[in-house]
Amino acid sequence: MIVGYARVSTTGQSLAVQQDELSKHGCERIFEDKATGTNRDRPGLSEMLGFVREGDTVVVSRLDRFARSLSDLFQMLDLLSDKGVAFQCLHQSIDTGTSTGKLTLAILGAVAEFENDLRRERQRDGIAKAKAGGTYKGRKPNIDVEQIAVLREAGMGASAIAKQLGINRQSVYRLMAA
Repeated sequence: MIVGYARVSTTGQSLAVQQDELSKHGCERIFEDKATGTNRDRPGLSEMLGFVREGDTVVVSRLDRFARSLSDLFQMLDLLSDKGVAFQCLHQSIDTGTSTGKLTLAILGAVAEFENDLRRERQRDGIAKAKAGGTYKGRKPNIDVEQIAVLREAGMGASAIAKQLGINRQSVYRLMAA
């Protein structure tokens, strides 16, 4: 059976283009998610991974619709391989049913992760430059430190303070120590 998987990052985005591509490729069933790719606990992905059987082929339009990191990609591909399921990616012309497809996938995955690392590096450099220039202040604090002190003096514990203020208990401990 040819099984498709389509994903967009937000609920406001449309899956129509991916659905059309997968249908034209002959997918008999298409699983879908409207969720960030950084979260592997996606209902459509989980359902698809549980649905496929030996001899099936999972098809995606692009690699970034399936996984966001190289390690995540290879974990899911190992899972599919253990089940005897092949993997195809339409835009990158990858087919893990062939040796060449496996090699291509490894190379493309490494390049994608490299690009992600470069983007993160540029972002860190930009933030450091902005901080040095005094233009980057970070997120404005949204926790009332004085209110924590008042509640602490009233005898409340860190867990109770955190619950009342709707913040993390570790934040209360960190701010009480400061």
